[in-house]
Amino acid sequence: MSKRTILTFIFFILFLAMMPLAAYTLLHFGTQCPPNEPCVIPVWFAPVIYAPSGVLFAGLAFVLRDVLQRLAGLYLSLIAVILGTFLSYFYVAPELAIAACSAYLLSELSDTVVYSILQRYNWILAIFISASIGLLIDSLVFLQLAFHSLMFLEGQIIGKMWMVVLSLPLIHLLRRKLFVKIAPV
Repeated sequence: MSKRTILTFIFFILFLAMMPLAAYTLLHFGTQCPPNEPCVIPVWFAPVIYAPSGVLFAGLAFVLRDVLQRLAGLYLSLIAVILGTFLSYFYVAPELAIAACSAYLLSELSDTVVYSILQRYNWILAIFISASIGLLIDSLVFLQLAFHSLMFLEGQIIGKMWMVVLSLPLIHLLRRKLFVKIAPV
């Protein structure tokens, strides 16, 4: 098995794991976990801004999808998005399933379109811009459909953006070490 095939498999599985991990952490991990409410974590400290703990995995999903597309192409990354959409239906509370699926599908497809256009020019910048657009759409659609409110928008965006920004140095290192011979697709 080639290094590229192994990496593709790893990133495919990691991407698909993000929704179940986000759903699990939302209910079980956080600095505050009120009964019958999502667990939250601080994502900004002056003033303190909280976000549901699942935002960390949601933010990372955009980066993983972009890397998967770089490794395996648009077709496999779209298959992963479709599978991820179905997974999101089963790993969230039933009353939030439609909101989660809609937000996931729209945001990941938006990320895909933007990334596909920009990746030829600057790979790291393409990841940053496409993930930023994707996480904004994800946050807007989910909050509006699930709660008919954008009250937690700020925390959602900041929490997801932290994961995107923190992953970029690792992605840059991976690019230098592993993707040198892999052309953009």
